[in-house]
Amino acid sequence: MSADTAPVTLTGWGRTAPTAARLIRPRTYEEAVAAVRGCGVRGSIPRGLGRAYGDAAQNAGGVVLDMTGLDRIHAIDAVGGTVLCDAGVSLHRLIEVLLPLGWFVPVLPGTRHVTVGGAIGADVHGRNHHVSGSFSRHVLSLELLTADGGIRTVGRGTPLFDATTGGMGLTGVILTATLRLLPVETSLMAVDTERAADLDDLLARLTATDHRHRYSVARIDLAAPGAATGRAVLTRADHAPLDALPARARGAPLAFGTPRFPPAPAMGLYNELRYRTAPRARTRRLQRISAFFHPLDGVPHWNRVYGRGGLVRYQFAVGHGQEDALRRIVRRIAEQRRPFFPAVLKRLGEAAPGWLSFPVPGWTLAVGLPAGLPRLGAFLDELDEEVATAGGRVHLAKDSRLRPELLSAMYPRLDDLRALRAELDPRGVFTSDLSRRLAL
Repeated sequence: MSADTAPVTLTGWGRTAPTAARLIRPRTYEEAVAAVRGCGVRGSIPRGLGRAYGDAAQNAGGVVLDMTGLDRIHAIDAVGGTVLCDAGVSLHRLIEVLLPLGWFVPVLPGTRHVTVGGAIGADVHGRNHHVSGSFSRHVLSLELLTADGGIRTVGRGTPLFDATTGGMGLTGVILTATLRLLPVETSLMAVDTERAADLDDLLARLTATDHRHRYSVARIDLAAPGAATGRAVLTRADHAPLDALPARARGAPLAFGTPRFPPAPAMGLYNELRYRTAPRARTRRLQRISAFFHPLDGVPHWNRVYGRGGLVRYQFAVGHGQEDALRRIVRRIAEQRRPFFPAVLKRLGEAAPGWLSFPVPGWTLAVGLPAGLPRLGAFLDELDEEVATAGGRVHLAKDSRLRPELLSAMYPRLDDLRALRAELDPRGVFTSDLSRRLAL
């Protein structure tokens, strides 16, 4: 087990709200148990690859468990389509191993550089939520290191499973997980692209035709003026079948490649170029998996494009029937005339049972903003109020600034989580900057 004796300064991917903690990297389950038992009065919190934008994987003055040292893939059922792996395995590694066998990770967030434990702890969702739900829907069971130093096997449909999936690491340390996989014939995507003239046009297109595709995402230009506010490039896709590949590619249909990309353009120019260069309509274009799902993964340290102060990734969801609230929020953001990059809208499907799981049936919008913008905090506080009034919620894996009094309105199972934590972890062994800030 490696441990830094001096505190290490940690931030989320947004590089905001830095705090110092003792970083421990267990390499065996026994070392993880020892680290939890000896974490001290400030407690501990697990951390994966550090892609939560806010303060969920930080613990000022305490211990942070770097779980990337536990990264073994234990067993693959290439017939039944399941994998048993450590929580520190990255989704990128799973794709590398599983894709040549004809299987794929069932849910991918906006980056593949996320650990399995992090994907469960945040109950991440992707471009296929309207079809496949969030990550926890495909978790069959997990092993959880709890506050007493014991290791529990946790199955679906139990309170501890529902508290852990989306629970931001506050119920314990996920050690292993068994996942159900998605069968695929190739490593390419068949992609349809079209333009939407404004937000209403976009919502209508998504509502009418989203069910025809497994994956769907819209990149919105929030800088477009007047009636064009909310214009978007809408991209839908499915995994390409073998017979869709040209003959030259059929010899290695499951090869996985990660193309390189040029540096990210300036934020204001990006949205304009994205819209102007997108075709009005194009169907079934073949594209690599990495290029379709994770274009920014090919840009090293792209989060630094926002400047030295870091970035705030603001993401909220509102339910069906709250489209007027979505329109008001989009207009308010657009009226700021600030550099939002990128702005992504997706349609969400069935909610997961996780008590702090983010998605609700409806819509989610995510925008990135430089953290140093004047009055940004006050503006986002106002948006939080609007979201809460509409019965929506803010994504905790992206958050570092939500006011705690709004949390219970956004997450109605919050008291259940607090009660379970009080029962299983009365000494507060598992704690984080986020849990202190939001009184979890």
